[in-house]
Amino acid sequence: MSYFRKNSGTGNSSQTANTPLRMKILVGVILILFAALIGQLAYLQLFYGSRFSAEVNATDENTMTKSVPRGVMYDSQGRVLVGNKAENAITYMRSLSTTSKEMYKVANTLSNYIKITDEKPTKRQIADYYLAALPKSQKKSSLSTSEINDNEVAYVENTLKPSLTSQEKTAALLYNMMSGATTLSTINLKSSGLSDKEIAQVGEHLSSMPGVGIGTDWNRYYPNGSSIKSIIGSVSTTKTGLPRDNLQYYLVNGYSRNDRVGISYLEKEYEALLKGTKASYKVTSNSRNEITKTKQVYKGQSGASLKLTIDAKYQAAVTKALKQQFNSALRAGAASLSSGAYAIAMNPNTGAILAMSGISHDPSTGKITDNALGNINQSFVMGSVVKGAQVAGGLINKVITPTNNTLPDTAIYLPGTPVKKSLYPTGIFSSLTAASALEVSSNIYMMQLTLRWVKASYVAKQYIHMPDTAFETLRNNFAMFGLGQKTGIDLPGESSGIQGASTDSNGIILSGSVLDESYGNYDAYTPIQLVQYISTIANGGYRMQPYVVQSIGRTSSDGKHFYTYYNKKPTVQFKIPWTADELAVIKQGLYQVVHGSNAWGTAHALKNVKPSISAKTGTAQTFYYNTKTKKSTDEELINETMVGWASSNHPQIAFAVVFVGIDPNKEGNYNKNMAKSMVTTYYNMYKGKFSSTN
Repeated sequence: MSYFRKNSGTGNSSQTANTPLRMKILVGVILILFAALIGQLAYLQLFYGSRFSAEVNATDENTMTKSVPRGVMYDSQGRVLVGNKAENAITYMRSLSTTSKEMYKVANTLSNYIKITDEKPTKRQIADYYLAALPKSQKKSSLSTSEINDNEVAYVENTLKPSLTSQEKTAALLYNMMSGATTLSTINLKSSGLSDKEIAQVGEHLSSMPGVGIGTDWNRYYPNGSSIKSIIGSVSTTKTGLPRDNLQYYLVNGYSRNDRVGISYLEKEYEALLKGTKASYKVTSNSRNEITKTKQVYKGQSGASLKLTIDAKYQAAVTKALKQQFNSALRAGAASLSSGAYAIAMNPNTGAILAMSGISHDPSTGKITDNALGNINQSFVMGSVVKGAQVAGGLINKVITPTNNTLPDTAIYLPGTPVKKSLYPTGIFSSLTAASALEVSSNIYMMQLTLRWVKASYVAKQYIHMPDTAFETLRNNFAMFGLGQKTGIDLPGESSGIQGASTDSNGIILSGSVLDESYGNYDAYTPIQLVQYISTIANGGYRMQPYVVQSIGRTSSDGKHFYTYYNKKPTVQFKIPWTADELAVIKQGLYQVVHGSNAWGTAHALKNVKPSISAKTGTAQTFYYNTKTKKSTDEELINETMVGWASSNHPQIAFAVVFVGIDPNKEGNYNKNMAKSMVTTYYNMYKGKFSSTN
């Protein structure tokens, strides 16, 4: 007997019967949803179809810029000092969607047709080029993109150290320039040394190198020689681009990274004017970032042109004379340890620089290089040339007067130090007037004047006591004439000079050094400060601001005419508060330096020079400074200097001359010979310009 009953299947009949019904319901829902979707699509097509179509086919507009030629610089007579020379160029414009891979491919293709031999890629450039060929990792990382890139570069530089062929090095340089280009900006990949063959080959294959083109570039050239180049300065190349130390400043002001900018002196000082305004184009692109239309909206404006105060022919003559005198000193063995020589001329009535020449000499190699800017950025102890300002201080402060300025010519004896005296033998003069003291260059007179001026307590060979303000008193007086402070010339990098220590380690004033200061044998000044100082005396007491740019304007399209927008007006920085009688004492003394009758006069050799010269010579003790060891030696030398103006009664030119580090045992007349050449050349060059040359 079985306890199990057979299942007949009737227990699940209701579930089986419901299955077709559920399927029908599901299909119905799906159909309803499809119908709703189709309806929505139809609605969108009918009411928004044109809008979506417009968005799909929409175009985008961007602005593209192109550099313009830089401004020209002329000398005072209209001769081109620096201009622009047009050259063929291989150009590149980075589009809106260019990738690193695409630039890598273009760089490799272009390297088949051109070579870059004047530059080698850096390790970083090689690494960037190498990495551009590799696929990018898709792995997630906690590091930033820049950190990952830096790690990759370091690995390539330090571990892989890839070795490139000469063609690959060219490609690496090209890739670096391309990747550094701003979107929609045109840069020059190569212009200098571009051959006709390279142009032809690139032109034949432009279709295979998106963004590459053939255009024109410009380079600075100097048709009147490069002796003035150190004043003009230089411009960066498209390869070097913007200076890294001021990159953000330029970028904020609308520059592209590959733009050329002035990086020194006049090119840098007047960058905002010289650079001009870039040409502007409206670029239309489609949704695939393909450029469909380019339209010029502004043709650009070439940079403003500058006319300088310097005459190129006079500048060349001064430079030639300076080199001749320095070479004479070298042949005589007087300049073997000299670091160079400097000469500068200025119109004393306006401040216009007429010439600025300088040479640097390396005693270890004998190499001589142009260094005109040494006149504004090199400081030297100048010696007795500053005595005119010292006498002026005594007169202005009523220590001496035009009718009572005789002082004893008694040497100064300080305890424990050598006697402080003049170059001529002690006892030659019992006393001197201010004018005679200038003629014979008496150090004693200046020290005796200082003792009375600062009210020092002094007993020969026993003691001296200077007030704490002694240095300040003398330096403030020199500063009225521009000595020891920047002149404000329109060139960057000017030095204010060097002040010696005022006190010892215990805070006690250096009394002996105050006396040295009084006759120019302590603080250091620049040559341009000297010419400003002597000009102030020559013109009657007006300290004029020196300048080298006379006018700003534009050059005509044919390059033959200069149209002036702005003319520099002379600027008076200070008026010396002396009387006419006080000034007359100083001018008489400086006239006697050249034209006096005293046997100890220091520049009587120039007495017959026409036009007449008023001047002051100087000799300052110094020591040889070894530029390699950065130490001074015990080798005693002198700085041989001179300042003056001509003509004596109608000043048209003021000058300052400095021969640095001359052997005192072989002292010559290099300073005086140079002064004579500067004056006579200037007046011969401009015969008939001046009504009087007395």
